[in-house]
This record gives sequence, C-alpha cells and structure tokens, in this order.
Amino acid sequence: MKKNYFLLLSVIGACAIFSSTMSKNPVLPLFADFLGASKEYIGIISAASTIPGILISMPAGILSDIYGRRRMLYVALFVFASAPFMYLLVSELWQLAVIRFYHGIATAIFGPVAMAAVAERYSGERAARLGLFSSATMVGRMMAPAIGGFLLTFGSFSSVYIACAAGGLIALILGTFLEDTPSHAPQTVQKDYRAVLANKHIMMTTTVEACQYFTFGGLETFLPLFALSVGVAPSYIGIIFTFQLIVTLLTKPVMGKLSDSVGRIPSISLGILLGAISLLLLPYGHHWLVLGAITSVYGLGLATVTASTSALVSDLSQGAYGSALGILSMIMDVGQASGPIITGILIAVLSYRAAFTSLACLLIGIGLFFIIVLGRKGQTQER
Repeated sequence: MKKNYFLLLSVIGACAIFSSTMSKNPVLPLFADFLGASKEYIGIISAASTIPGILISMPAGILSDIYGRRRMLYVALFVFASAPFMYLLVSELWQLAVIRFYHGIATAIFGPVAMAAVAERYSGERAARLGLFSSATMVGRMMAPAIGGFLLTFGSFSSVYIACAAGGLIALILGTFLEDTPSHAPQTVQKDYRAVLANKHIMMTTTVEACQYFTFGGLETFLPLFALSVGVAPSYIGIIFTFQLIVTLLTKPVMGKLSDSVGRIPSISLGILLGAISLLLLPYGHHWLVLGAITSVYGLGLATVTASTSALVSDLSQGAYGSALGILSMIMDVGQASGPIITGILIAVLSYRAAFTSLACLLIGIGLFFIIVLGRKGQTQER
C-alpha cells in the first residue's frame, strides 16, 4: 500500500507541476511583455502566484494534520485543473496578475501537504523519499519549459495554456484514487505547531530555503529576458531551463541519500556554494549552451539544498509534519515572491550582472549564518 500510494502521489505531482510550470516558464514573462508590462511589473506578476503560499501554506499544513491529507490535496488539484482555462480570457495585465494569484493557491496547498504525506510514511529514509518525490514532480517541471517553448515557437500563447489544462485535469482525475491519512486532535496539532515556531533550528532552516527560492524566483523570471537580450531564441530558452531541471531531477534522490548518510548541514552548505558560484557566472553566458551549463550547476545546488531542508525540518518537528512543512513552505514563498520583485528593480536600476551578483552574495551570506547558528548542536539534533 505504501508503494502504491507513493507511486500514485508521484504521478499526480508530475502532472500537476507540469501544468503549473508550463503556465509560467517560459511563457509568463513573454506573455506579460507582449501585454506591455515593464520589467518591474513582470516581477510583480510573477510574484503574484507565490503570495498564496505566504497566506495559505501554513494553514493548509495544519488543516491536513487535523483532517487528513486527501481533502486538502483534492482542493489543490481542482485549482490546478481550473486555472489554465482562465488564461485564455486575459487581455489586460491586472487580469493576468489575478489569475496568477488564483493559480498559486494550488501549489500553496499541494506542496506542504504532499511532502507531509511522504515524510510521515517514510521516516527511515526521509530525505531520499522526499528527494525521489520531488524528482517525480521534476519530470513534469522538466518537460514543461521545452514543450512550452515549442508551442510558443510554432503555436501561440493559447496553445500553451490548453496544454496546461490537460495536465491539470489528469492530476484531478487521478486524485480521486488517493487514500486518506490519519487525522489528529486539534489540541495536539496546536501544541505541536507552537513547538515548531519556537524551534530556532527549524526557523533557521526555513530561512535558508527562503533565500534559496528568492534567488530561484529571480533567476526563473528574468533568465528568459536576459537570454533574449543576448540573442537566444525562445525555443532555446526552454531548453536552457530543461538542462537545469534534468540535473535537479537526476541528482535530488542521490543528494537525499547523501543527506541521510552524511548529515543535513554539510549537504545544505554544499548546495548553497554551488548556487552562488553559478549565479556569479551567469552574466557571462552569451550562448544558450553556456547558459545551459551554468544553470545546470545551479540546478545541482538547488537539488542539494532542498533535498535536505525539508528533511531537516521534518526531523526536528517530531511528528508535526503538516504544520512544520506548512511553515517551511510559507517562509519559502516569502522568498520566492520577493525574489522577482527585487531582482526586477535591480535590473531596471543597475544591470543583469549586478542583479545576479547580488543574488549570489545573498546565498553566501545566509550559508555562513546557517553554519554559525546550527553548528555542532544542530548536527546532533538532526540525527
């Protein structure tokens, strides 16, 4: 039963994330630019989908502890299926921003609840299973940019969003076959939730993930426009992101196993370093193959960090998986929501080079702070 549940949830995740990713990468900044948005406004539109994560992820995780994972997952899948049809009606920028907000509700619920379902079922190999599940969703994330870029080149914006709708509908149908998970008393969940908030190691780890996704949000939003500025065709932009996603897909389970064996802190520190190096090199890539190689290094760093952060938070939460991972997702979305906005401002005021260098410095700074705060004590607690 465990194996069947994991397989079904992984397939659902792949279809849902395929749908969600194609709606934004690489189509979103290009669609917004087509509608006449400035770089600053493109950042705001991109961030709109992450705002629900700030508002909803934590309550969704808590509610899944109380009422079970299945109900919350099905709400998310309904949004995944319905949102793509709304893009077909967009003619104004404010409409695009509103739909992005609605679409963000799906990932705000699905992410922490699905991870909680995996964390509570596979405690003995937690990081490896979380990494494997994430890689399964990465299959959908990997396919989306290339297919989206192809549809943009030979089709239209509408053809991209129709493909998004197909992925969301498949995920919704498969969701009806999910079994429910045990629920917990509200008093117990409330006590566990407060303990999570009081744990400084959990909060430090969530801050690291927030900074990681701050840089990812800026990279994901503005790399397509940077690539266009140096002469890369739209179809190749999708391939650049596919390179990054293939690396993340293949390495995340491996990095999860590494984290299970050597510890969370060394794995997270290594991932942060790889991400910083790639961001420093990015402004010097003026060919799609070079950009693909650099973003592949970033993808490896992203896989190394995120395979360990969710596992470390689960380790330290002592059973309050929905609440802990909901908080992780909420703080992560704070980073991802602000990343495109601040990166867009830096690009408009300074340059692409200054913006990407600033993102690298942020990773280096938070990495050093993470090591100082957790140190040997954090390493002991996680085992």
